[in-house]
Amino acid sequence: MKELLRSNDVILINWLQVLLKKDGIDTVVFDEYTSVMEGSAGAIRRRIMVSSNQYLNAWKLIKEAGKADQLD
Repeated sequence: MKELLRSNDVILINWLQVLLKKDGIDTVVFDEYTSVMEGSAGAIRRRIMVSSNQYLNAWKLIKEAGKADQLD
C-alpha cells in the first residue's frame, strides 16, 4: 500500500474515496480511529492509502479533478 493523501479534512477524504471508487480503485483510511480517539483538532491526520499498482492511476484521477495540490 502507498500513501496518497494525509489530511484532517473529512469532506476531502470522502470526496476522494468516491472519486476513486468510481474508477474501481479501493482505498483504505489509516489512523481514522486514532484521530477520533485523540480528540485534538488536527493532531493526527488520516492517511488515504491505495495499492501500489493503483497509485499512479489514482494520482492521475485526482490531478484531472483539479485537486493535485492536495496530495502529499
